[in-house]
Amino acid sequence: MSKRKRIILTSVLLSSGFIGVQLITNQYRFLAIGALGLLTLALFSWSLKEGLGFDMTLSTLILPTLYTLGVGTFWFLLPANVFARFPVVVLYGAGIYVLCLTMNIYTVAAIRTIALLRAARGVGFVLTLVTSFLVYDAILSLRINLIITSFAMALFSFPLYFQALWAIPLEKVFSREVAKISFVASLVMGELALGLSFWPVTVVVGSLFLTVSVYVLLGIAQAKLEGRLFSQTIREYLVVGVLVFIGMFIATRWG
Repeated sequence: MSKRKRIILTSVLLSSGFIGVQLITNQYRFLAIGALGLLTLALFSWSLKEGLGFDMTLSTLILPTLYTLGVGTFWFLLPANVFARFPVVVLYGAGIYVLCLTMNIYTVAAIRTIALLRAARGVGFVLTLVTSFLVYDAILSLRINLIITSFAMALFSFPLYFQALWAIPLEKVFSREVAKISFVASLVMGELALGLSFWPVTVVVGSLFLTVSVYVLLGIAQAKLEGRLFSQTIREYLVVGVLVFIGMFIATRWG
């Protein structure tokens, strides 16, 4: 079977599986989402098997798996009507197909130069932000102990940052610089989540703020790895962060 057919089949199977999960009773639905995450890992490994090896190309499996877990968990937070949930099914199916194409480009670009790499990085950046929002929204919605929330934010942030930063050098060997930057950025996310615990913001506003924080930190980190971290670049990202912080301050109900 050709790679394109495997990619299409992977998208169809995972989309069908996502719909099937919703038919399972609430008691077992979280387990079903976890199983769907493992299925995502297996199907992406199968779809991209020519470009994968026992090296850092396995990083391409991180984002699809977290995307499935994020969308699956976010589903529970939606109103129980078709108008709210049908777009999520479409979003998931389209996202999986785009992720298949993007990760395929990554695995090929790790071996040889490919013209579509720049576009793939842009798509990967956007999907990382989408996944971040879904994961952060799910964690904040649990409303658990603030220390556990902070730790969970840092824990889930690390693989998100790592795969996005690995996409810049696309090296098959482990990069200490990528790991170090990912660790620091994840630690910052945990600290921001801890700070939000004392801020009377809604779950959605808090999730958006954390996602914008990912946008700022990831954008600056990628610019550093690409060797184009100029003062103008930092200023542009920080302006976005400050504007969102002001917007969050205004949207907060202090009473």
